[in-house]
Amino acid sequence: MNYQIAIKRIDTVNEVEGYWSDEDLVQLLEKFNYPDGATADKSSLPELLEMAISDYETNEAAEIVLKYKFPDRLTDGQIEQIAHNMLIDKVCEEYPEIDMQGTLFHINQLLFKAYNGKFPNAKASIVHFSMTPIDGEAQKLTAENVLKLLNKGLSDRNLIKRLFENQMSQNIPFPEAEYIVWELTTTDDINYSLVTSENWINKEDITEYEFESVLEEIEDEV
Repeated sequence: MNYQIAIKRIDTVNEVEGYWSDEDLVQLLEKFNYPDGATADKSSLPELLEMAISDYETNEAAEIVLKYKFPDRLTDGQIEQIAHNMLIDKVCEEYPEIDMQGTLFHINQLLFKAYNGKFPNAKASIVHFSMTPIDGEAQKLTAENVLKLLNKGLSDRNLIKRLFENQMSQNIPFPEAEYIVWELTTTDDINYSLVTSENWINKEDITEYEFESVLEEIEDEV
């Protein structure tokens, strides 16, 4: 199907609002030895957590949050190593397991804020765009659909295009798209907002803001 693509704007942000739920904040407060989170005013939970975190050494705090988010995924040794590396590098951009990068970003930014910049400042991009079918009715698009349709408007220097050239340009499966795109929202199946790492898509990556693109049916793998 042919689509008319319009990239409206890209917002660069330090955190994605709404990622940490009230329940997350209450449970993390307990892990940071603040047991009264459940009875505290909901609006005060983020500030309380920042204060509770800052009472701990940076490495220890990172390990606590990593264990909370990845209770069965990582060994103690892996958690210790990631916590150490997070103080030096943007692990959320470099970690080889792409499906973990989004969560690592949110952890990194929670710690960055609590420690007033002791952790590197990673950034996310919120891409606002429309995808209007030229010759058919609008249908809800997946992360894979969206990235393939955006391909034509992205610079050849874009990291997604460099790492996944075939998946972006050919009608073959692109399962990694679900992890590159952290959030994809729409109210009308035409106007979308996409959240991802600035490392994956940033303002400099856009070479065309309005263009036509074709979405082909994905061929099943043999």
